[in-house]
Amino acid sequence: MSFKDLQLNRPILRAIAEAGYDNPTLVQEKTIPFVLDRKDVIVSAQTGTGKTAAFALPILQLLFDKQIASKKGKKIKAVVVSPTRELAIQIENNFKTYSTYAELTSTVIYGGAAIEPQIATLKKGVDILIATPGRLLDLHKQDVINLDYVETLVLDEADLMLDMGFIDDVKKIERLCPKEKQTLLFSATIPYKVEQLANTILNEPKRIEVAQNSSTSKNVNQLLYFVPKQSKIELGLHLLRNTIKGQIIIFRRTKFGVDKLEKTLVKNGYNADSIHGDKSQTARQDALDKFKKGTVNILIATDVAARGIDINDIDAVVNFDLPNVPETYVHRIGRTARAGKTGMAYSLCSADEKPYVQTIQQLIQMQIDVIDEHPYPLDPKAKPIIHKSPKTGSKHKKGRKSEASKKKKKRWY
Repeated sequence: MSFKDLQLNRPILRAIAEAGYDNPTLVQEKTIPFVLDRKDVIVSAQTGTGKTAAFALPILQLLFDKQIASKKGKKIKAVVVSPTRELAIQIENNFKTYSTYAELTSTVIYGGAAIEPQIATLKKGVDILIATPGRLLDLHKQDVINLDYVETLVLDEADLMLDMGFIDDVKKIERLCPKEKQTLLFSATIPYKVEQLANTILNEPKRIEVAQNSSTSKNVNQLLYFVPKQSKIELGLHLLRNTIKGQIIIFRRTKFGVDKLEKTLVKNGYNADSIHGDKSQTARQDALDKFKKGTVNILIATDVAARGIDINDIDAVVNFDLPNVPETYVHRIGRTARAGKTGMAYSLCSADEKPYVQTIQQLIQMQIDVIDEHPYPLDPKAKPIIHKSPKTGSKHKKGRKSEASKKKKKRWY
């Protein structure tokens, strides 16, 4: 199937061709006709399946005939709600690319950046708004955003939005839009919470599922290293010196862990940078740009910060900490071996993470190859280390009093 078969008009087809896309992906093939038909849809598809274009192209097509602005200026006709700033910026870049030959305007708003330029752009009027939930509601409260004319509402990465605690914000945004609108919900996985949300805000949705959540690319070579927790950094450095090469993403579970590893790698002479939620927007964007250009070849990230970010040509993914949710493992390693290329996935597993390996292997329906030949092997009988915090408080024995205080003196106070 080609994009022409999807009933897209010539200006949009021209922009797609110039962006280098020949044929639609499976998720685009299945979703675009329903969106053009103004149906509500619920789409389960992983990052890297081309789902941004699956909603961006039909939205541009639907708005194409209404692109002549009225005398009172443009009204927001489509809203895309995204959980993270990086993802919102990426979606906006896609809209800009696809609307090269249309008079349709789009803008992106998110927290952690100056609010005044965003207000100035909105006051000029836009057709399509891409936003993170908090900033959208802030600006609506200030009467800068009017959602009364919205025809299409897109909730992207819905499972992540709910995990990040945005469910009330999402429901509020949905209520601020007209009742008669089209709602498109995209989610990597459809857990119970997403299902509940879909039932409350979607109207007889068409369901589209592209590839089971368990599917991992056959082009990713997955390797597992059992290692004592306290030796993970040494093993990581050993692998970077001898085994892992090219553009690398390293995943850690916490922001603190990301910072700690970045300092260690930089101290050891590696070109490393990091992204996580506590970093400013400019610092995160800067790290991503350097990684994309290749000036930095190691990017350390938390799952939330990296979700949905589209970076091609990643040679290896390192699970420095194994995720406790098996689907997260699938997301992580899916960042390498894109577009028919091959890639590597290395996982460092300490004693307390062994149960995670079992659930991951059950999900992906395969045994991950274990590499025993390395300098920091884990004792097979090793029990997880439980760190007890040192007791603080007085070094004196409880109840110890001076002789003077034992005599019941009358105090003057």
